[in-house]
Amino acid sequence: MMGLLSKSLYCSDTAPSVTRITSSSLHRAQICTVSYLRQLWNFLQSERSHRWIAVFAAFAIVLHLLLRYAFRIGALDLCPLYAALVIGGVPLIAGLIGQIFKRQFGSDLLAGFSIITGVLLHEYLVACIVVLMLSGGSALEQYATERASSALRSMARRMPTTAHLLTEGGLVTIDAQSIVPGNLISVFPHEICPVDGQVIEGYGDMDESYLTGEPFHIHKAPGSQVLSGAVNGDTALKVRATRLPVDSRFSRILKVVEEAEQNRPAMRRIADRLGAWYTPAALLLALLGWLVGGSADRFLAVVVIATPCPLLIAIPVAIIGGISLAAQRGIVIKHPAILETIDTCETFFFDKTGTLTYGRPVLSEIVCFAGFSDAQVLFYASGLEQYSRHPLAPAVVNAARARNVKPPIPAQATEPPGEGIRGSIDGHTVQITGRTSRALASAIKAALPAMEAGLECVVLIDDQLAALLRFHDEPREDSGHFVRHLRPHHGAKDVVLLSGDRHSEVEHLAKIVGIEQIHASKTPEEKLNLVKQAGASARTLFVGDGINDAPAMLAATASVALGGQSSDVVSEAADAVVLDSSLRRVDELMHIARRTRTIALQSAVGGMLLSVAGMGLAVAGLLPPLAGAISQEIIDLAAVLNALRITLPAGQMSDF
Repeated sequence: MMGLLSKSLYCSDTAPSVTRITSSSLHRAQICTVSYLRQLWNFLQSERSHRWIAVFAAFAIVLHLLLRYAFRIGALDLCPLYAALVIGGVPLIAGLIGQIFKRQFGSDLLAGFSIITGVLLHEYLVACIVVLMLSGGSALEQYATERASSALRSMARRMPTTAHLLTEGGLVTIDAQSIVPGNLISVFPHEICPVDGQVIEGYGDMDESYLTGEPFHIHKAPGSQVLSGAVNGDTALKVRATRLPVDSRFSRILKVVEEAEQNRPAMRRIADRLGAWYTPAALLLALLGWLVGGSADRFLAVVVIATPCPLLIAIPVAIIGGISLAAQRGIVIKHPAILETIDTCETFFFDKTGTLTYGRPVLSEIVCFAGFSDAQVLFYASGLEQYSRHPLAPAVVNAARARNVKPPIPAQATEPPGEGIRGSIDGHTVQITGRTSRALASAIKAALPAMEAGLECVVLIDDQLAALLRFHDEPREDSGHFVRHLRPHHGAKDVVLLSGDRHSEVEHLAKIVGIEQIHASKTPEEKLNLVKQAGASARTLFVGDGINDAPAMLAATASVALGGQSSDVVSEAADAVVLDSSLRRVDELMHIARRTRTIALQSAVGGMLLSVAGMGLAVAGLLPPLAGAISQEIIDLAAVLNALRITLPAGQMSDF
């Protein structure tokens, strides 16, 4: 009795606990199952799943055919098709339904009708073939549109995360975001400046071209302003921060890029434009076939043969071929949509520095004073400048060699900070400096002519004013020819020179290359607004190479970056990157795009015309659903083979 009682008590004590444990385990299992199914569903609806759905659908079709015809297992032959329709068809249909609610009637809507109709009529093989075609086309397009990273991530990688704070105890490495105005920062040679500020100590140069559009390395001395994101030269500089990092020039550009990337204009693809009229026409024919034949099989036969696979497959194949052809010519396509849009652009925007120019100074004029000649000035000036690290020095040496003037060897040469370079050649004292240098006497400064566009150097020989050397950013050899051929050969209505450089420099280049519309001294925000305004009435192309161009590139219909290795930020913002910075490659890209667009349209329209012929047979009852699906595959093959013509060797693809 005691044993029974104790057993009863044991059961009564433990039963609730066991029940709780069992209920809790079941609840956790249910939560895990629901969470897993939700993750699986989200994956199946994502673009990444299309390639796996295509592979699974193809495997299911092959397995079904083997079970039915090779092994003759009639009871199980439909199971692979059921699985493919559940795993692949249901997510695809759900995505299409979502597009309908968003009023996005794309070229793949007709494929959705084919899948649903095939299932309702128990034509599961036909439905699976359509799933394969739809997911396969989407997988091809995804392959063509994948990109490595965004412009924002590239900008974040470029900006330094640490800074060297000068304290009483020495240098301390701190988080760059913790800098406050008044902090003293040491910027090491070849480092990127972490903050906007003012030079307190040191003489050197900084490359600000990607930020401001100024073409040359800018000389820095105590009192000079420096910008975050600029690349320091060979000399360490002591800088006092004047702004918080979040208020710096680089951070403002980053913010503008972020806004431009979020508001990037959406393009209506060729397939969607063609599908806008093809889909309703095919559905009307399918309904006509149903009414004429009195059977839903005719409806299915029509929609299956009408499935716009030339749009879903042939166009992506042509685009991939265009990407391959461009890559062979040193052009990297970041956004394949540029192959559909660049040849339709009517307004062309060009940056100046590094785009229409080489971004390096060239000696453009020698203004000699009494008693001195060009050859004499070049002889003495090149002798000194070959030992100078000033950004203008190579231009002087190159100009001398171009005129067959051999630079002499100076007896001595010194370059005191802020005073230029000074030395002795053949017993003559030679000095090269700037017009504002404290080393120049007041009488010499007064004798100098008014300052014009570009940069200048003053040459003194035996303390007498010998010459004024003037420099400009060197235009590319083909800039003028390229710009002038845009109107007759590419339908350009407006060509605009848009730069952050000074107005005098921009105007000087515009006259050389033949551009009438210019906008100078523009910030990234102002460039962005100008491109947006032009884009409201016409398709726009922006060609540039600097970080300050990135926001405008994101806002343009199409954009091309020259010399992608110089700035990964602008390369990511652009739709295409010309690796060798050649304008001829830009022209080749437009011709490749024209060729790609032509072949893609041939494949799509030709395939659709064949499908229309098949629809006529299906309406008349001469083409059953399965035969329609097979016929559609033959049409697809013909369209794809035609699309592959883009990869065939092409001759000259530039017309200037």
